[in-house]
Amino acid sequence: MTVAAPASEPLRRFLQVARGAGLKVSAAEGIDAARTVDLIGFADRAVLKDSLGLVLAKTPDEKAAYDEVFDLYFKRDEFSGGAADAEDESAGEDDTIPGGSDAAGGDGMGGQGGQSLGSLLASDDRATLATAMEQAAREAGIENIRFFTQKNLYARRILDRMGLRGLERDLEAMRQTGTPEGLGRAQFLDGRVEQLRDSVRDFVERNLLLFAKGDNEKFREELLKSARLSNLERRDLDRMRVLVRQMAKKLAARYAKTRRRRLRGQLDTRRTLRRNMGWGGIPFITVWKQKRIEKPRVLVLCDVSGSVAAMSQFLLMFVYAINEALSDIRSFAFAGSLIEVSEILEKEPVEEAITKIMSLIGFGSSNYGNSFADFEDGWMKFVTNKTTVIILGDARGNRTDPRTDVIGRLSQRSKRIIWLNPEYRSAWGTGDSDMYRYAPFCGLVTVCNTLRHLERAITDILEDAV
Repeated sequence: MTVAAPASEPLRRFLQVARGAGLKVSAAEGIDAARTVDLIGFADRAVLKDSLGLVLAKTPDEKAAYDEVFDLYFKRDEFSGGAADAEDESAGEDDTIPGGSDAAGGDGMGGQGGQSLGSLLASDDRATLATAMEQAAREAGIENIRFFTQKNLYARRILDRMGLRGLERDLEAMRQTGTPEGLGRAQFLDGRVEQLRDSVRDFVERNLLLFAKGDNEKFREELLKSARLSNLERRDLDRMRVLVRQMAKKLAARYAKTRRRRLRGQLDTRRTLRRNMGWGGIPFITVWKQKRIEKPRVLVLCDVSGSVAAMSQFLLMFVYAINEALSDIRSFAFAGSLIEVSEILEKEPVEEAITKIMSLIGFGSSNYGNSFADFEDGWMKFVTNKTTVIILGDARGNRTDPRTDVIGRLSQRSKRIIWLNPEYRSAWGTGDSDMYRYAPFCGLVTVCNTLRHLERAITDILEDAV
């Protein structure tokens, strides 16, 4: 019986960095990749890249990430330019150490065929140096590098495993001789050692980009999810939009289908008899009663005044993305007055829709009382005891009439009111804040100023329907 050879070590590490770059590589795809490498080998990188790309990259985004990570992983230019550089050097001086190539023998091991590091540097054997460096990097655990501050640590580990400490002792001994020949040898090798250090630093930096990319992205995403939305910098907004869409898609996939709760122990006699008519009514197949779980009906009222505009944009984006999970969503935006924006969110791309909404009514001074009166006049009739109302805002109406009577009537007609306030609790009730006047009419009042808060609030609404 022939046992298939396991995937090569270079391929295993490549699959590791590919997953870190965002490619979803299953175990079956990893096996296919190993078979591909067995067939075509590593010699022709262009063929290898195209072949593995067909196996591993499935979407346009994955193809772009694959191209980037393949080129970076298989880049081998730390010791490049050997032929041209050698010609340049030979034109001006002998290509060996003054006094002979074995003069730097000592115990500075190179790890290849018993050659010392000094001999490899003296002969400028770049291919062997590159092999020795990669072997030393594996022994040093380069795959575990995660932070920029570890670059020097791993560079030193690699150099030590290549035999630099022994070579440094040999160089010091050459200098101690005081002879022109010894000093010439030491000076020659010092230059080669400095080139080696630069090559190793470049190698470590490239591996940092490869192996730490996935962890760094996850770390950055965790920071963004926990950061207050009003504190985000402009350069983070695009990434936050991606996170919002991913989060919404995840929730939609979980709750989009109509959920059912089986009431075990309650036999549906009529349907059981009908199902078993072919067996003379003998109940070989039992049918249990089921309770249909309806999707929640939601009305969203977003304060888009200047003080909470950034937060409102993310909520509108989130509601836009989970539209499939929630039935009968109606969205409203308000500042000094209130308008419905459901149609804009449904018919236009999300970024354009939000820009249009903000241009229509955003960034002005808020008047909660006037906005709630507008809602009562135009849309209160659509609120039923199955409706959940979400209000996002800081409850600061610039000392206008808060119209708590409208919120009271809305609370009586609706299933519940959830108020998401982007301010910390310590600010509630201070200055022109009317939060504590509205709170008694709400089923839930909570701080919501991060993406995690927003996800938790929407999840609670969805799970309330189960």
